[in-house]
Amino acid sequence: MAGEPDPNEKTRFDTSTSPDGRSLPSDVLEIDPAYEALGHPRRRYLCYTLLEDTEWSLTELATKIAAWENDIPENEVSDRKREAVSVSLYHAHIPKLVDEGVVAFDDARETIRPAEHAEQVLTALEGIGASLDANQEAHARSEMHDQRN
Repeated sequence: MAGEPDPNEKTRFDTSTSPDGRSLPSDVLEIDPAYEALGHPRRRYLCYTLLEDTEWSLTELATKIAAWENDIPENEVSDRKREAVSVSLYHAHIPKLVDEGVVAFDDARETIRPAEHAEQVLTALEGIGASLDANQEAHARSEMHDQRN
């Protein structure tokens, strides 16, 4: 699993150029990686959790996403469903989002928090969320609304 980015390491974005030949700042994620990060429903759910809280344990995140995917309350998520989501998050989705700089994963504590490109991807998600999967956005938004009231 990828760790936190090395601040002394040059990223592949340092030399990126836009289609019109302009250099892109290193803190900007290009559009294709941003949409690729949001290309899987489980990664979109993961990104929605970043709108709700800034740090999640892998277990909390797996429970929340399993509840949303199965349209059940978190206390009804079985260990088997939580484990299945946890495994796919750990082995596939979190590494993808770490590689794109959307989340940072602390392997020792198994915690996820937003990384340098999170805000850009969350802005894209908020802009396109309803057109990608209205049910998915409704899950995330209704729960956030319930917690604020």
